Amino acid sequence: MLNFTKTFLTDESGATAIEYGLIAALVSVAAIATLEALGTSLTNIFGVAQSSLNKAATSAGGSS
Repeated sequence: MLNFTKTFLTDESGATAIEYGLIAALVSVAAIATLEALGTSLTNIFGVAQSSLNKAATSAGGSS
């Protein structure tokens, strides 16, 4: 029983797993924030492109 207690107290594999989990969570949060900011930027860029194409089509006699 004493040997099991010593082994249990010196085992750090659980702490390592928790550290890897925290790193994965941090990377996920950073990726979500980056993609969210990029998504907003892309929405704006495509909105400008759509507006320009609609103006060009209207001036060429097409329908928007």
